[in-house]
Amino acid sequence: MAIAEKPPAKKTLTKKQRALEIFDRLTGLYPDALCSLDYETVVQLLVATILSAQCTDERVNKVTPALFARFPDAKALAEADRDELESLVRSTGFYRNKAKNIQGACQMIMEKFDGEVPRTMEELLLLPGVARKTANVVLANGFGTNMGVTVDTHVKRLTYRFGLTNHTDPVRVERDLMKLLPQPEWENWSIRTIYHGRNICDARKPLCGECTLVDLCDRRDVDKPKGKSKRKSTTGKTQSKSTAKSRKSPRTAPVTSTAKKNTAKSTKKSAITKSTSSKSSKKSPKKSPVKQ
Repeated sequence: MAIAEKPPAKKTLTKKQRALEIFDRLTGLYPDALCSLDYETVVQLLVATILSAQCTDERVNKVTPALFARFPDAKALAEADRDELESLVRSTGFYRNKAKNIQGACQMIMEKFDGEVPRTMEELLLLPGVARKTANVVLANGFGTNMGVTVDTHVKRLTYRFGLTNHTDPVRVERDLMKLLPQPEWENWSIRTIYHGRNICDARKPLCGECTLVDLCDRRDVDKPKGKSKRKSTTGKTQSKSTAKSRKSPRTAPVTSTAKKNTAKSTKKSAITKSTSSKSSKKSPKKSPVKQ
């Protein structure tokens, strides 16, 4: 299917108007979109979100049933055997660090917050393994509070590709989105954008021909030119690197018999010098390797 051309009307829209139109269309595409992590309590949501770092939600949802059956709440996770905890979350990747953060967060919840997951951004950020993305997910889906926009890899990529931000740093992307979108829809934007990133707007091969947002999208990093690098020669003409390297070097003058004899003598002298230097180098003490 051919890619739809951007209509002239797009140029008349402000960035905020375009963001709202994109959100309306995403809502039409994914009207029932919800957080795709499986959980029953807020602490389970917190743990699942920590596990989702650099891991798919699908994989996390395969791990958490056994994990929560064995350790269902913050108290159980705080007192869990670390080796057993690591074994249960191993397939999510970075399992040692994740197990450490999950246990540390649950221990802090028990000791500092009376066994309850904190309800503010400031307090959530005190927990090990919790940054703004995890805190936003917990606040929005666990407590119904939108304190920020959840920016994962899909949200970051699509927001930049749409042309709604000039940044790739998640914190800066979040600030830009908070200015463009109404606060009650901050988490809805994230969830629907994630769905669209999975289904249509792939990182490497976006299906622009099937996308209903193409007339509102800047399509950044999609139309990058591909091909062999070229360089200009001294005559001003372009030539490929392979062509330049393949040029033959000029022929040298034939070597005379006298020159050959002189070359042989110098070779013998250099060989003697090398053998002498190698013997002296063996006597010198060895140096210890440099630590890096």
